[in-house]
Amino acid sequence: MIYTVTFNPAIDYVVSMDELTPGSINRTKGEAVQLGGKGINVSTMLLTLGHRSVALGFIAGITGKLMEQGLKEAGIGHDFVHLDAGLTRINIKVKAKAETEINGRGPEVGEEALERLYRKAEHVRDGDCLVLAGNVPKGVPLEAYGSFLARLDSKKALTVVDATGDLMRGALRHGPFLVKPNKLELGELLGKKLGDEKDILEGAKALQGMGARNVLVSMAADGALLLDQTGAAWRIPGIPGEVKNSVGAGDSMVGGFLAGYLENFDFREALRLGAAAGTATAFSTVMAEKAFVEETLAKLPEPAAIQGGLPSKGKGTQPPQAS
Repeated sequence: MIYTVTFNPAIDYVVSMDELTPGSINRTKGEAVQLGGKGINVSTMLLTLGHRSVALGFIAGITGKLMEQGLKEAGIGHDFVHLDAGLTRINIKVKAKAETEINGRGPEVGEEALERLYRKAEHVRDGDCLVLAGNVPKGVPLEAYGSFLARLDSKKALTVVDATGDLMRGALRHGPFLVKPNKLELGELLGKKLGDEKDILEGAKALQGMGARNVLVSMAADGALLLDQTGAAWRIPGIPGEVKNSVGAGDSMVGGFLAGYLENFDFREALRLGAAAGTATAFSTVMAEKAFVEETLAKLPEPAAIQGGLPSKGKGTQPPQAS
């Protein structure tokens, strides 16, 4: 089974308009509601690509009920911790000449509720996958990801982390199977500005030195770079197209990579499917549909080995089969 963990899920209210003018009444020309939060987005892309998952995290209030209802209708399993106070957040995403986001804070999480979420790690078995993605709400310490992964140290599960700062640092100590920073986040983790491909590869090697097995760096229009656990480094370029939506593109890449890896345990193919899923979502107004992911995949070249990596066929060690 695949589990995704979103500590602070959201309902995204996405509106389109020609121009946003502060201080005046603005009229929309299109509206959509999406179930959001990084782990939820990963679950959505996994389902699009034929892989079921169970979404974990915290929900609260009437918006939390809407989240559960929406996931049920979408066919995504869920096992949330219900909080007694607060509301699952609503994020407003404005698509105009420039993208503007107003993100809700979300409910406050106490120690007892946090422990209830940690205990859900008991459901994870050898061969399962667990994805930790996104930021944490008020009341949750920045060592939360590390604390969650510590519950899995004795299990043979594939763990994936998409987070920033101290959340990522705490997770790295537990040897996650995959981490996915973008170029800016990688530089912030290392305390320096990254320039060319060589800088990014050295940064990925630094994360491996801190515990990560595989490091996937998304680079927006420049594509993505993967340093895999065999020591091989791979680069896949971006392809031209109109970026309509940056929300969920990185999460789609994570979902695509994981789906690709579980299908054939080949890092190059996982990178290619991850890049296709991320690109397709960026070129869509919402999370990309399967047909568009496949269309995008057909346009992408095979990942190329880059200097600084070791020769490899790109095959990973096959873990116990995840269901």
